[in-house]
Amino acid sequence: MNPIASPSFVMRLLSVLALLCLSCLPLQSQAMRIKEVAAVQGVRTNQLTGFGLVVGLDGTGDQTGQMPYTTQGMNNYLQQLGLTLPADAKLQLKNVAAVMVTAQLPPFAQPGQMIDVTVSSVGNAKSLRGGTLITTPLKGVDGEIYALAQGNLLVGGAGASGGGSKVQINHLSAGRIPGGAQVERAVPTPFALGPTIDLGLNSADFQTARRVAEAINKRMGEGVASAVDGRTVRLVAPPDPHSRVSFIAEIEEIPMEATIPVAKVIVNSRTGSIVMNQAVTLGPCAVAHGNLSVTISSTPMVSQPNPLSTGGQTVVTEKTDIKISQDAGSLIQMDAAPQLSDLVRMLNGLGATPQDLLAILQAIKAAGAMNAELEVI
Repeated sequence: MNPIASPSFVMRLLSVLALLCLSCLPLQSQAMRIKEVAAVQGVRTNQLTGFGLVVGLDGTGDQTGQMPYTTQGMNNYLQQLGLTLPADAKLQLKNVAAVMVTAQLPPFAQPGQMIDVTVSSVGNAKSLRGGTLITTPLKGVDGEIYALAQGNLLVGGAGASGGGSKVQINHLSAGRIPGGAQVERAVPTPFALGPTIDLGLNSADFQTARRVAEAINKRMGEGVASAVDGRTVRLVAPPDPHSRVSFIAEIEEIPMEATIPVAKVIVNSRTGSIVMNQAVTLGPCAVAHGNLSVTISSTPMVSQPNPLSTGGQTVVTEKTDIKISQDAGSLIQMDAAPQLSDLVRMLNGLGATPQDLLAILQAIKAAGAMNAELEVI
């Protein structure tokens, strides 16, 4: 049997041809729902924060001599319970830690609903493991109390120390209380007010705003939606507040054709991470890559006087050697890359490290050969 005409060979050949054909296709946009690109304006979470105390720690609390606000907070709490301490009392609260309690109040939250809270130490407590948060009011930016937090902490870590040695797993200075706060006040939203409802796009794009308005008008009728700008799409809402929930629910499920995003390259200079989207293309250019290293080594040397000399002293000096080495680099021609896969293959052919790629991409962008925005985070 001829190996060239074998079925396995034919299947592999067809697979390669199919991949080549797919790589030659232009960038295709994907279908998605409106709820994935836009959200109702005014319907958002609100940040809550408060100062509290965690009690019941096993000697891992704040050192109150260095953290006076821990003692002050405990005095204030005891006064609310009707206990008054002498003015000269010096408390040694090894089982108490001062903490900041934060939470996110979800939209449409009603009194009685439970939300999660995060508890973080603000003093020098060694661990919050096993502690209990006492009643802590959580306030918004307007200074009003919207929730009350209390409960036992869940700390995803463990640690032990003794004799100058210490072993710690994960972080011990922060924890969470699932359902640890109860909502006391609701935040009014403009959802049921006014004749219109605005949809805010997740990212400003005029093409996306136009397609969202067209998809809504095609389903709900002409004139229901209009693109105000590149971020906002305005809807003519039903006058009945009870019908608005069904109206928004139906609009969020409307499918639409997503637009091709702006070509962008995200560079994280701290970790060396590089992320590109599908719209990044590369023009023809030439890149020369090489490594230059400078090595400085210092060796201590001892200089002693002669055995019969008088007044001589032993002197320690250093011998420094400096070496400069440069690897041979070659000029590499990079052809036009109409697709992201071609660009990745060419960058891999350079044999550069991620840190070197950061400088190479910046240089290619400065030379005008890369069709993308370069953003450094």
